[in-house]
Formats: sequence, C-alpha cells, structure tokens
Amino acid sequence: MFAQVPLLPEQGSAHAVSVDNLLLFITAVCGFFAVLIAVLLFVFAIRYRRRSDDDRPPEVPSSMRLELVWTLIPFGFMLAFYYWGAELFMDWATPPEDAMEVYVVARQWMWKMQHIGGQREINQLHVPVGRSVKLTMISQDVIHSFYVPAFRVHMDVLPGLDRYTTVWFHPTKPGRYHLFCSQYCGTNHAKMIGDVIVMEKDEYQRWLNQNVDGGLAAEGRKLFMKLQCVSCHSADAKARAPVLEGIYGRQVPLENGRTVRADESYLRESILLPDAKIVAGFKPIMPSYRGQVTEEELLQLIAFLKELGPGQTPPRTEDADPPLNPILEPVKGKQP
Repeated sequence: MFAQVPLLPEQGSAHAVSVDNLLLFITAVCGFFAVLIAVLLFVFAIRYRRRSDDDRPPEVPSSMRLELVWTLIPFGFMLAFYYWGAELFMDWATPPEDAMEVYVVARQWMWKMQHIGGQREINQLHVPVGRSVKLTMISQDVIHSFYVPAFRVHMDVLPGLDRYTTVWFHPTKPGRYHLFCSQYCGTNHAKMIGDVIVMEKDEYQRWLNQNVDGGLAAEGRKLFMKLQCVSCHSADAKARAPVLEGIYGRQVPLENGRTVRADESYLRESILLPDAKIVAGFKPIMPSYRGQVTEEELLQLIAFLKELGPGQTPPRTEDADPPLNPILEPVKGKQP
C-alpha cells in the first residue's frame, strides 16, 4: 500500500531534481538536530535530576567556547540553506534566452494556452521534451495559481492592468503531468485542472503541424491594422506616436525623466492605460483600449510587437495600395 504513495511527486523537469535535493538536505539537517536535542534533553533530565529536596546543583561557569559552538554551527547551516536556495531561486526566476514561449490566460474555471505558432488549447499544454518553456500568464478575473507538482512549478496568476507573471521549466521525460490551480478561485475551483503533455520532438512537431492557426504575431498584425494603431504608430514623417519597431526589451525614455524597459507588462499597460507612462517627446493623445480587446487579443498584439523589426511597420491605411478588382484587372496577354 505504501509503495503506491510516493514520498515526493515524480521528477519531470530539471528543476525538480534541484528542488528535491535542497528539500532533502534541509529535512536531514533539521531532523538530525531535532533527534540530537531530544536525546540530550532526555539524557540530561535523567542524569542531572534532583535526587532530594535538599539537593542543590553546583554553579556551572559559562563557557565562551561552548556558546560559540552551538551558535556558529546552526548559523553555518542557515547560511548554506540561504545560499543554496537563493542560487536555485535565481536560476528558476531567469528563463533561458532560447526558451519556447507560451501565453496563458486563466479564468474561472479553465486554463487557455496560446502558442507562438497560433495553436490554442484549453486545460492542456503540449510541449517538447528537452526544450525550456517560458509561460507568460495573466488572469481574466480572480487570482489563480499555476501548479505542476512534477515540475516543482508554482506561480500565482494575477488579474490587473499590468500584472503579467512568468515561470519556466525544462521537461526531461515524456509523459502526462497534472496541472492544478492551487489558489481557491470560486465554487468550481476543484475542477480547474488540466494536463501538461510532454512529447518527443518529432511527435511534438507533428502535433504543431496538425494545429496550425496562422501564428500569434500574424493575428496581432491584423489587430494592429483593425484597431488603426498604424495611423499614429506609422514610423514615417506623419507619425504622431513612438516608433514601435524593435521596441521589445528596449529602454524607453519617459516624459518624467525616468526610463522603463519595454517588456510584456509595459506593452500591456501602454495599450490599456496609455496615460500611465508618457514617452518623452510625445503628447498623451492615445485612447485607452481597455474593454475593447480581450486578454487573448492583448497577447496577440504583444507577440506582434515583439517580432516587429526595422522597416516592418505596415503602411498607413491611406498609403496602402488598393486591392485589385478581378473584374477590372486586364487579362494577361491582351490589351485593355
């Protein structure tokens, strides 16, 4: 019976091994000292007990050496715990540059995943084995928490205007791993579950090819044109707003003299609350798109801006070539 109840969940990611090693080390050290202190208490209680009412124990002079020993040894272990934990945290908080990106929108009571290639999933996430995966997450309603025990991944997913959270993992073996919401989020909280499906690379590529949906950046470009963003962010002499080419990851100077890094949260805030951080040299003329675009559409716009390179801004609507009318188009090889 006990063989079916593992001490720890299975290890499905590179982080899992490191987290478990630290946990076992802390448990072993704390357990050793707990047993040692309990044994010493028992021995001293017997050895130095009062044997009669008139018994008075002799005064024991203090020992600086003993004080230092039982102070510095625990202090050394605490430093080891801190250093190991801080090193592990910094690694966990810094996704690799080549990590595959997936966007996650949480809502009562489901997980909605969007891949860069446009593939969409609900309560499932397909990823390849041996490839680091970075998740950029936002909640559409209340606080949720993305929890995959086998990966030792646990991150709150927050609502708000600029509250993207990120987490990453590196799956090490194929399989199906449970995904939970570990933050109570309403009456059907227990049903907000899913699976992370880790696949061999060839199998994952076949899955991608079967679920092609245009790509997030391509959908974001359509929204960029549909919402008439290009009328101001045109990157030409008529532009009335900052050039967005290569903006992602760049330091943006603000009107108040500060600078801010253009990450996902900044781009999202600039779309929903454009007056929050005014770019130096420009007037606050941009309207808010809060309530006009969904969380999924915001992620599409951000994906487009992240890939927008020099010279790739779409032409202004009034400057674009008109569509060809197949009725009026001359037949090839004949004079009109």
